[in-house]
Amino acid sequence: MSDHKQARADHPIHEMNLRDIQQAIRDNNGDGWLFFDIHHRDTLAYRILGLDLERMTTRRWYYFIPKEGMPTKLVHRVEQGRLGALPGNTVLYVGWRELHEKLRGLLGGRQRVFMQYSPMNNIPMVSCVDAGTVELVRSLGKDVLSSAELVQFFEARVDEAGAASHRAAGAKVQRIKDDAFQLIISAIKSNRHVSEYDVQQFILAEFDRENLTCDGSPPMVGVNEHAADPHFEVSPGNPSAIKENDRVLIDLWARENVPEGIYYDITWCGFMGKKPDELYRQLFAVVVQARDLTKQFIAQRVAAKQPVFGWEADDVCRNCISQHGYGDFFLHRTGHSIHRSVHGNGANLDNLETKDERRIIWGSCFSIEPGIYKDGIGVRSEIDVLLDAQGNVCVAGPEQHKLILLE
Repeated sequence: MSDHKQARADHPIHEMNLRDIQQAIRDNNGDGWLFFDIHHRDTLAYRILGLDLERMTTRRWYYFIPKEGMPTKLVHRVEQGRLGALPGNTVLYVGWRELHEKLRGLLGGRQRVFMQYSPMNNIPMVSCVDAGTVELVRSLGKDVLSSAELVQFFEARVDEAGAASHRAAGAKVQRIKDDAFQLIISAIKSNRHVSEYDVQQFILAEFDRENLTCDGSPPMVGVNEHAADPHFEVSPGNPSAIKENDRVLIDLWARENVPEGIYYDITWCGFMGKKPDELYRQLFAVVVQARDLTKQFIAQRVAAKQPVFGWEADDVCRNCISQHGYGDFFLHRTGHSIHRSVHGNGANLDNLETKDERRIIWGSCFSIEPGIYKDGIGVRSEIDVLLDAQGNVCVAGPEQHKLILLE
């Protein structure tokens, strides 16, 4: 999904942020955090350091924050002002040999260096540094560590203003979801034509009316076999009509259109008749059970002050669905990080697509959304969990336990 836009002006890290970063480096047993970029490849670095992503960056730059002491900037003489707003000493280079030598001096005797690197690409969102740059740093005798835990500490926590915005967006999104299902039900009862595209456009119009944004990624409305495609995209040219006794899945996400807006993302299912078939009922009951067990598992770990890792939560959910015989039809991870982008940079609930070994940290928000897609039937139930700064497991808004029916 689309990420929020970077401001044009630099808003670089200040002394308090720098202290926080250095404390995080020490807490994770590192000697420093090495940021690197060329041609805006690492957008994480720009957001964490508060740099303008739109300024020209045609030469390699490095910014090293040691666990103690002042940072150092290594920049090309052609673009020597590129990191000028950041605290620390500036070292200039011209040629590649000089770059290598000065990078060696910049790192000095520090051994354990964090970079935007993920072993085996397990966490693709953090894997921004190219293999050659990692090889270069290792050739200097350094251990390159993944900055994944550090990144989520600075990129995935939700403050009080963000939490309030998440809840406010949630109230609006829940109401819009209810109105979208009611639109379908009313059309069927009055024999009026209504299509997937009609419902999607209704949702988008309501987003605009409520000052919500989905940053150009429209909601999913899928009927029957379209609901069995987890990322089905409605075609305006030939959408399916929604008729009586059809199965409908609506997945919608939005945030308040304000700087601190945090996304709210839910999926609900309905049967546009009075008596859904037994398989559809059964599949829906299984995903609800798996969703609730996963939430309970996380809450129990948090209450016991024990760490919980993204891959573990996925295992709990996936094992539940597998025990019912549908494991092969659960085609995606259990959940994703949520922040100012609907897919954020915190821990995902995932041991399928990747093995997410990050801890789920206090202050983070994430979805739990198991799904089963079998024989043209698709069901998914999605809630958002905000693990607030006090360690409370909070879900804003209602959670679906029964199919919406034509009543």
